[in-house]
Formats: sequence, structure tokens, C-alpha cells
Amino acid sequence: MGNESMRIGVLGAGYVGLVSGACLAEVGHRVVCADPDERKIASLLRGEMPIYEAGLEELVRSNVERGRLSFTTEAKDAVEASELLFVAVGTPALDNGDVDMSQVRSALVGIAEAARESKIVVMKSTVPVGTGTMAETLLRSRARPGVSFEVVSNPEFLREGTAVHDTFHMDRIVVGATSDAAAERVLAALAPFGAPALKTNRESAELIKYASNSFLATKISFINEMANVCEKVGADIGMVAKGMGMDKRIGPSFLNAGIGYGGFCLPKDTRAQLFIAENVDYDFKIMRAVIEVNQLQRQRFVRKVRAAFDGDLAGKTLAVMGLSFKPNTDDLRDAPSLDIISMLLQYGAKVRAYDPVSAPKAAALLPGVPIFDDPYEALQGSDAMLVVTEWDQVRTIDLDRAKLALRLPIVFDGRNVFDADTMRERGFRYIAVGKP
Repeated sequence: MGNESMRIGVLGAGYVGLVSGACLAEVGHRVVCADPDERKIASLLRGEMPIYEAGLEELVRSNVERGRLSFTTEAKDAVEASELLFVAVGTPALDNGDVDMSQVRSALVGIAEAARESKIVVMKSTVPVGTGTMAETLLRSRARPGVSFEVVSNPEFLREGTAVHDTFHMDRIVVGATSDAAAERVLAALAPFGAPALKTNRESAELIKYASNSFLATKISFINEMANVCEKVGADIGMVAKGMGMDKRIGPSFLNAGIGYGGFCLPKDTRAQLFIAENVDYDFKIMRAVIEVNQLQRQRFVRKVRAAFDGDLAGKTLAVMGLSFKPNTDDLRDAPSLDIISMLLQYGAKVRAYDPVSAPKAAALLPGVPIFDDPYEALQGSDAMLVVTEWDQVRTIDLDRAKLALRLPIVFDGRNVFDADTMRERGFRYIAVGKP
């Protein structure tokens, strides 16, 4: 490759750790990935992926075969084998919006206790501002004599469903450090990805991730508010968004009106951003509204379904198409589908659900709801079809076959995947978001 091969340890084999580890191995580094979850490591050693992510399985297998990627449950094995250590453990949200840092702290203690020589520790997990300083203090307080640590912030900007692609085609590499030498070492490791790099202080790097996700969430909540106005004035949100997106300052991405954002990152990071602001005595009004609008959007969708049945869903069977928070992932964390199904059940409806990959995970979260991996089975005998996740299998469904399977030809399109005129020509009663 012409690039220097480094010995890299990755602590955490979740979305970020596993994808980052496999991609770092693919560009020529020797990577040891450690995770205390014995079942997860056992499945990885058998070549089975704990998550569904396009292209990941092939990447992991080929690099394991080449001897560039290995897995262990022992953090000390990764620490001893590596000069650079990427911390990619989970940072879930606490109920108050703050971030649960227990896995980060435990990873740092593991590094300090195992390290026999100086290391650069790279924070890949999404962490609050000030974590780099906290990490350095913690590592130094636990370090063996003569061992020093540099902590570098290197946030990730991966999208679930396209995380492997995003790693090889990233928009930017952000590195925040107090030492220029440590920053350069991390940039050298990431150089093979060929992305433009931004070097800054740690606090700015830590905030860039939250600012980016908060801004994307704001675009989504904004276009959903516009969609609600469109419905009242007879405008078409698809055309409004298209016209807005043609402005280079705004751009077309994240302007798809629907039932709001879900998943692990945007809900967690918007709440954390609000918490960060509150901690420094600042009232971040826009962020508060973004979060509120996103929750209301799910309720509005259910309200439309109820209105179409004159307010009475008792005894109605509804086919919910798509469960994961977005297509091409099996992630159900904060998925709009779960809130929507919960509301429908409370109003007395029966639900039949379809998802091509997350059915096994969903079964545990939706007891009593039949889940199918065939879309037409879910539709069979249902009173309406509700599009909740814009899977290709839903977008390209055979509409004639769907109409035959349904008891009533009603479609509630929460993701605006179908063309309104086409649906009406095919004889459907079609209710979308932000369409007259």
C-alpha cells in the first residue's frame, strides 16, 4: 500500500468498533479487536456477524484469513499488542439525557492496568466535551511508572446500513489533540482512507460529532414541520423539499418528510447536546423543539390512521411494513415503528408486521405481534398497509398483489415512498406525509 502498517487495538466490537477494526485491517494495519462479551467474540471467531451491515461479513472474514484481524475477550491482549488504541465502546443515553460513561471508564482502566509502554489512546466513541481531559487524568492516575498516555479525539461519522462504504468514502477525518505528534500519528494511521483531515483541539473535535448529528436532526424536524403546513395549505412537501434542496447552501439530503428520525445516534446525540448546553447554563431552544417535533411526528401518523377509520381502530388489522429504524440495518433502537405499533395496539388495533432482516430481534420487543419476512403474508387480510421503513422490498412491492391481499385498499405512507397519482390510479386510498 505504500502506507506504514501499524499495530492497532480496538476496544469494543459493536457497530463502530467492528466496522472500524475491519476497515483498518483492510488498509493494511494489524488489528486486535477486544470485547468482554464472550458470546459476541465466539460468534465473530466463527465468522458470524453480531450485527447486519452491508459488506461487513466479507471484510471481517477476508482479514481474519490474512491474519490482519483477530478477536479476543481480553482487553490486555489488545493493549499489549498495539501502539494505537481505539476506544469504541458503547455510550448509551441515561434517562436525563446525559451519557453513560461506565464502559468508557472501564476500558480506560483496562488500558492503564495492562500498558507496559507508552500508548496513544484514540476516543472513537461519541462522548461529551471534556472526556479527553477526563481520560488523560484517569489513565495517568492508574499508569505504571514510566508509562505515559496521549489521548486523541477522533469521532466517527458512520451511517448504519452504509458504515463500511462510509469508512472508505468518508467526508472528513477529525482529530483533536493536545500534542501535535500524537495527532500526526493518528492521521498517519488513517491516511490510507484518503479523506480531508481537520486538526483541532480536543473540545472542538468532541463537539463536532454532536453538532453534526444535531444539525441533521434539525433538518429532519424542520422538513416534517413544513410537511404539516403543506397538508393544511394544499402544497406538496416533495416539491417544496426539491425546490429547497436545489439551493447549494441547503442541499437535498435529510429533507425527506416522514415519521421522524430514530436509531441509536440522532436521538441520543440530540439529547446529549441539550444536556451539554444545560450543564453550562445555556438554554438550547432549537434542540428542545427538534426533539419534541420528532416525537409528535409519530403521534400525528397514528392520528391519521385513526381519522381514516372514523376514530375507531378496535378490531382493525393493520400491516406495518418495516420495523428497523431505517433500511439496510436490523437496528431497532428508538425505531419509530415501536412507538407507532404501541399506540395502534393501545387503540385496539391488531398489528401484522413485516421486516426483511430485523424479525428475530423484533420478536422479543413485540410480544404477540406476528412478524413476517414476506411482505404479502403481512398484508394478507389486513385493513390497511402502513409504510414505516422505506426498505427496497417495500418500495418495489407489486401493488396489484398487495391490493389483492388487503381487505381494504388503504395505504398510509409514512415515508412518502409511492407516487400519489400512481396509487390513486391503481385504486388505492392513499394518505402520505405533507401531500395535499
